[in-house]
Amino acid sequence: MLNYGNEVTSLVQTMPTQTGSSGGGMSTLLILALPVLLIVWMFWNNSKRQRAMRSFSSSLSIGDDIITNAGIYGTIRHLDDHSAWVEVAEGTTLRIDRRAIAMKQPAATATDRAPGPDAAGPADATGQ
Repeated sequence: MLNYGNEVTSLVQTMPTQTGSSGGGMSTLLILALPVLLIVWMFWNNSKRQRAMRSFSSSLSIGDDIITNAGIYGTIRHLDDHSAWVEVAEGTTLRIDRRAIAMKQPAATATDRAPGPDAAGPADATGQ
């Protein structure tokens, strides 16, 4: 049996080692640059979202059919700088923060209000 252990060890010991940091500078730069780029992107994306919300909020007007973030459908009856009074049923008006308005209702759902008195509602607990 041949013993190659000593020969391999001597070859490894005689191999030249890299003493310089030829690739170390680039990886350090990459490690420092990526978090900075991520933070810049997050601030840019947030400001873009805020501009869009400001634009949407300023486009609201009295009479618009809207949907809130909570899923409440209604019609704007009064607006001020921070609040909107939304009529959710005849005679029932809610005061909400303008930032809670998620979107305007699409035209198809604006006409599809609560069913009329002749519309069949859900069956009661007895199944009738």
